[in-house]
Amino acid sequence: MPEFFWKAARLGSGIVEGRILAQSQVQATLQLRAQGLTPIQIGPVGATPGVAKAKSMRDGHAKPTWSSAMFSSKKITQDDMLAFTSELSIMLRAGLPLDNALRVLIEMSAKPVLAGLTQSILDDVKGGVPLSKVLSGHPQYFGDFYINMIRSGEVSGQLSGVLERLIDHLERLRALRESVVSATIYPAILLGVALLSLVAMLGFVVPQFETLFKSMGDALPIPTRIVMELGHVFTDYGIVIGAAAVVFFLTFRAILRSPAGQKWWQARVLTFPVAGTLLLKYDLTLYSRSLGTLLGNGVPLLQSMQIASQTVGNVNLRFALEAAIPKVKNGGKMVDALRASGIFEPLALSLVRVGEETGRMAPMLLELARIFNRDVEAGIKRGLALLEPVLILVLGVIVASIIVSILLGILSVNDLAV
Repeated sequence: MPEFFWKAARLGSGIVEGRILAQSQVQATLQLRAQGLTPIQIGPVGATPGVAKAKSMRDGHAKPTWSSAMFSSKKITQDDMLAFTSELSIMLRAGLPLDNALRVLIEMSAKPVLAGLTQSILDDVKGGVPLSKVLSGHPQYFGDFYINMIRSGEVSGQLSGVLERLIDHLERLRALRESVVSATIYPAILLGVALLSLVAMLGFVVPQFETLFKSMGDALPIPTRIVMELGHVFTDYGIVIGAAAVVFFLTFRAILRSPAGQKWWQARVLTFPVAGTLLLKYDLTLYSRSLGTLLGNGVPLLQSMQIASQTVGNVNLRFALEAAIPKVKNGGKMVDALRASGIFEPLALSLVRVGEETGRMAPMLLELARIFNRDVEAGIKRGLALLEPVLILVLGVIVASIIVSILLGILSVNDLAV
């Protein structure tokens, strides 16, 4: 098995180096990352560092390995940006200058598009442009929240520490999003199975009994006649019904994507019995965590409120939160401005009041975000505990009704024969 020498950044230990046995340079990189190391340089034992570095760049850019090609994409995802921020933070805390850290990220990037973005950032940084200003030139990847966090780190001289807090914020938001997405997968599968079962029963099973029941006419039981008529409608107009459903879905989606439609739908969603409360607390979690993180890094209150409100997905809630900004700007208390919005519960307002009175607004907002996050996760679990058996019961009732209707028809045929 080949042996590779390596140099990597380790949190708390600076730059470390050593040797490792691996099948390939890609495997060696994966093993180092699994050990909590951020590789800076890897090469076969016996090659000079310059040659190894050149070979690494040739392998990584001119001739991508199967592994890097497999995971490469033209799109930079949120996970890519989280990994970029995490590795940059580790290397800065290990003592690497910013430009050297960016060079390492370019060499170790598996996505050409991400390497190109990092190269563009490096070129501007080398030209003397502050990192926050460079990132503002790429708003599709770095939002106002990210840029203001970086700017606060540059002003305070604690860029690596700010990056660490930024990583914690991004990881918590990702965990919250993943918990919400994961919660919808199983109900979606059950709903899909229910629709497929209905299609199979009406489109293929019910028509098989049509010849048997044809001669009975009105003598068939009413449930059997209803099921047979549904089967006729499905077989005769199934394509039309399917096309109409697709057109309705596309039209409804287009309406929801319009500003007026989005505002109307998101207002209706908030009125749903269980989902509305969960969606409200989900958006308030984003707002509270973003606002607390910005304030904790020295960003002014009004600017923090404006940026944090943009993280809220529901436009109605966003307008309500933005309406609180002028009231604070005119000298009002933040707790009074948020109370006027009508979307915060008494516990949340009490925490905000305590934060204002004690001068510890950032910790109180982060605590509020943890409370909201806990409520969202608990609500999702309770909702799933209720939704799953309901969907299973509905599916069972539909299938059982069709089967019982057919059996009633068969028994009627037997009675007539006797």
